[in-house]
Amino acid sequence: MKFGVVTFPGSNGDYDAYQAACEALGEESVFLWHKDHDLQGSDVVILPGGFSYGDYLRAGAIARFSPIMQEVVQHAQRGGPVLAICNGFQIACEAGLLPGALLRNASLKFVCAPIGIRVETTDTLFTSRYQRGQRILLPIAHGDGRYSADNQTLERLEGEGRVVFRYAPSDLEAEEAYNPNGSMHDIAGIVSEGGNVLGMMPHPERAVDPLLGPADGLPLFESILQRVAV
Repeated sequence: MKFGVVTFPGSNGDYDAYQAACEALGEESVFLWHKDHDLQGSDVVILPGGFSYGDYLRAGAIARFSPIMQEVVQHAQRGGPVLAICNGFQIACEAGLLPGALLRNASLKFVCAPIGIRVETTDTLFTSRYQRGQRILLPIAHGDGRYSADNQTLERLEGEGRVVFRYAPSDLEAEEAYNPNGSMHDIAGIVSEGGNVLGMMPHPERAVDPLLGPADGLPLFESILQRVAV
């Protein structure tokens, strides 16, 4: 199976995603330059974290018009898996692959910390190796991570079981402290209507090696491998 990791000017999570696919999974991975029109036969496309185009205008707004995004959108429309992480989530929303938008954190501060999130569903190609209701620890690093949408969209996401990850407190955390950005409904990650595009603010690619801390991101990549490499 081949992973294609898109690199935009300002990406900083592309090497982490590449290493997660190559080292943690032992699968082939290639970098896809933002000006390219070729996914190089990638089975799974990753839109990585970072600050594409310096987050000018708003996060993800310019990257959405990169030539490679034409191919990514077509890949998604064919049912191909797309994993959109942090800035990638912002880009996916700008490109219409996912509903809603990621706005400035409620605190108006950049937040970088490990954060607890709860797995809301295992009925996706990204989460089959987790347990429903499992609380995992993943790092976050963003200034524009407040998921926002109109009430109709939120009701549809909740009703269709498309909220995949939700910020969740530990037993020792104050209830008002666990949501790091003020996201509506405590949303940390959602999937597309077809279930093949996952957008999430936490970084699973930075939590795949037990030597560096909790490897709670590894089951996400293993889930993709289990469902796609058949």
